[in-house]
Order: sequence, then C-alpha cells, then structure tokens
Amino acid sequence: MSARQRMLFMAWACLACGIANAQAPNTLTPQEKAQGWKLLFNGRNLDGWHSYLQKTPGKDWSVHDGSIELQRGRTGRDEDFADLVTDGEYADFDLKLEWRMTPCADSGVMFYVNESPKYAQTYETGPEMQIADLACTKPDSRVLNERSGDLFDLISSPVEWVNQAPQWNRFEIVADHGHLQFFQNGHKVLDTSLWTDEWKKLVASTKFKAWPDFGTFRKGHVSLQGTEDKGTTPIRLQFRDIKLREL
Repeated sequence: MSARQRMLFMAWACLACGIANAQAPNTLTPQEKAQGWKLLFNGRNLDGWHSYLQKTPGKDWSVHDGSIELQRGRTGRDEDFADLVTDGEYADFDLKLEWRMTPCADSGVMFYVNESPKYAQTYETGPEMQIADLACTKPDSRVLNERSGDLFDLISSPVEWVNQAPQWNRFEIVADHGHLQFFQNGHKVLDTSLWTDEWKKLVASTKFKAWPDFGTFRKGHVSLQGTEDKGTTPIRLQFRDIKLREL
C-alpha cells in the first residue's frame, strides 16, 4: 500500500469511526443521564405533549422519521395547529433541541408559558426564542428583534447564526434564576436578565405591554409554535432531540 493509499484509508477510517460514534437523535448518553438530562420527546410518539388548552395534540402535529412534525396550510382550524406544549412545567432549566423547516417558514420556542383559559395564546405569557429562515421570512427575518435566535420582539442577537432551510439548527435556552441565555448552533446570541426593573421597562416598550402577565411567570410549560402561516405550502416544521436538565 502506497503512502497516499494509507492516508486515504486512515481518513476514511476516521470518518467511519466518527459516524459510528455519532449520537443518535432522541437519545441520552450515560454522561447526560448522570448530569440529570431528560428527553422531552421519545422519538416515537407525542407522549408528554398536548396542544395549548387542549387535552391532546392537534391533528396537524405528528411524529415522522423520529421528529415532531407540523404540516399545515395557510388556512384550517386553529385547534389543528395550536401551539404544542409540554405536559410538565419547569422553573430553572437548560433546554436543548434541534429544528428545521421548509423555506421561509416561521416558528419559535416559548417557555414559562402559563396554560390557563385566561390567556388565549401561549405568547401572552411565554417569552420566545424566534425561529425564522435566513433572509427569507417576511417580515420577521428582515426585522431586528424578529430574526432567528432573537428574544422575539425584545432583544436582537448580534449575528444570525442560522442555517438556511431545510438544514437542521440547534437551539439551547438556559434559564437560571432569572439569568437567561440563548445559544444558536453553538454560538451565544443572547445574555440578559428577567424580572428586573430593566426587563419590565423593556416589555412595557413593546406590544407585550398589552398582556400584563407576559414574562412574569417563573415556572411554566415549554411550547413549540405552530400558529404561524408563513412560508411555502405545505408549511412543514420538524423538532427533534429535545432534552432538558433542571437546574
């Protein structure tokens, strides 16, 4: 075997080893289990999830190829694509997940959602880490505070570290006793504090001032947004590898 052939073989072997050792989605390593991580999605069904103010997931939500999938058009019954929420509620946590979508779609991950008939929508109480396609979704991806990775309508990330559809993206939300951090594809895109005087002034300067309880709850549900009708149809969103560690 020539030197070049040996180099090529070693490169192939390293690649094969990496593929073999890559962690499968919707699984936890022994180290993650020891650290207290738990899967919020088992990769097979929607156990542990329901649509907001409903007992079960709306019919536009399903599981496909190991992902939670929303497929919808621009019209339909609101209850069919109502935002998906966890059965459980969480206070201080580290949340990780992956998402992808069809071009120009729009969604978000909300947290501290208070589920009550008092509130018609999840976003009346829960802050949102925005999902929007790269320079495509109108108007969101072209408006500061409404781009992927932003704290929606409140704080904009300095750089859009988002992969263009239909590539996978990874979000991480760390909420630790009011200290909030967002990470998009491994890059920190937000670092702020909740419930301070500055936070209250910020909220009061936006549309969220119409909902006095927005951003006030210190424990709540995690939510995947399904109510946006942007993008090419059929609109398709996928979420997987959803894991959470309580802090």
